[in-house]
Amino acid sequence: MRPPTAVFLSICWLLAGCGGAAEHPRRAEISAFLDRYFSTWSARDMEGYGACFDPAARVVFVEKNGRSSSQGLTDFLHGQKLGHERSPVPMKETPAAMKISGDTRVACAEVPWRLEKGREVVTGVDYFTLARDSKGWRILALVFYND
Repeated sequence: MRPPTAVFLSICWLLAGCGGAAEHPRRAEISAFLDRYFSTWSARDMEGYGACFDPAARVVFVEKNGRSSSQGLTDFLHGQKLGHERSPVPMKETPAAMKISGDTRVACAEVPWRLEKGREVVTGVDYFTLARDSKGWRILALVFYND
């Protein structure tokens, strides 16, 4: 399923700012937030993991052939929960690096990651568009792929 054109273009526009901007003024705060994102997923804490997202967040997976599929938050979180439940071994995903840019209200982050499933290792990259409100940072959009 392709995301609606307006949503897809908005995500692309937001991600376009991730490339060449200066280091983010709240880098430590955002790094801690992203560490929590990865650690809650690895701990199978779907409530904590889900709390990292804005309720209206969109998640886009890009396949190796360039095709994309888009999900709303409810469907995405359900799929993540099922993935953990169906995995014969515990899974752990860790960030390898974090490239963060933006300003004090909106940030972009490029995060290469490593997923360990027993002896199997999968790598990929997450591209986050984040916004900050009175409660802290939240994910507005996540575009990702695996190698």
